[in-house]
Amino acid sequence: MLTFDQVEETAALIRARAPAPDVGVILGSGLGAFADTLTNAAAFSYSELPHFPTSSVVGHAGRLVVGRVGGITAAVMAGRVHGYEGYGAAQVAFPARVLCRLGVRALLVTNAAGGIHPRFSAGTLMRITDHLNLSAQNPLSGSNDDRLGPRFPDLSHAYDPRLGTVLEKAAETIGLSIDRGIYAHLSGPSYETPAEIRMLRTLGADAVGMSTIPEVIVAAHMGVPVVGLSLITNLAAGVGASLSHQEVLETAERVRPDLLRLLTNFLPRLVQA
Repeated sequence: MLTFDQVEETAALIRARAPAPDVGVILGSGLGAFADTLTNAAAFSYSELPHFPTSSVVGHAGRLVVGRVGGITAAVMAGRVHGYEGYGAAQVAFPARVLCRLGVRALLVTNAAGGIHPRFSAGTLMRITDHLNLSAQNPLSGSNDDRLGPRFPDLSHAYDPRLGTVLEKAAETIGLSIDRGIYAHLSGPSYETPAEIRMLRTLGADAVGMSTIPEVIVAAHMGVPVVGLSLITNLAAGVGASLSHQEVLETAERVRPDLLRLLTNFLPRLVQA
């Protein structure tokens, strides 16, 4: 179990070299380019941050960048780690804990996901309204440190509806449409079978991926509001053709200009909301 002192040790190192961030951002597969747009930036490799897990997956650069965008300061994780890389859920969520400990007023989590709902196509943006944790892991398992949060946090509003509305309005301002849906988390790394996708559809899932939920849970644990955004990079098994990580990266690259415009427009609004 990672401890409060470990979270604080990592946060202290970042505080010594970077200004206090207003918002935190976690960027999923192939979406890390936004970190390069920040100005007056201080960058940290995950490997130089104590207790930080490091990613081994293509499309996850493994850098934390703290810099300016639209008059605010953002702490942006270009890439994340996943449970299928051999990390426990508490380790996967450790970077999100650090962002929350740095004092961010809100956390934006993004991911690349497979589309389950029939109206989705590759390139659809989906605001996450709720989730299904089907990974069989929870980052809060083990002893609880009350300095981080309560033993039994409420996830009724894990994705802040008010901030989600702000995201939709920001997208509308720049001519983008955003769908809404429920995100399901399976452990991976294999893609789901068609039977599993039929199960997820029956359970009410609109998209599926292998990340994000551990980070959302610890943010709720620490009292930080969350906005979730999935980029539908491919259609799930049984819905579309065969699946590959290359397709995920290619779709992320195609949608990158729109996503950069959206984040640049949305993050300052997030602080003002």
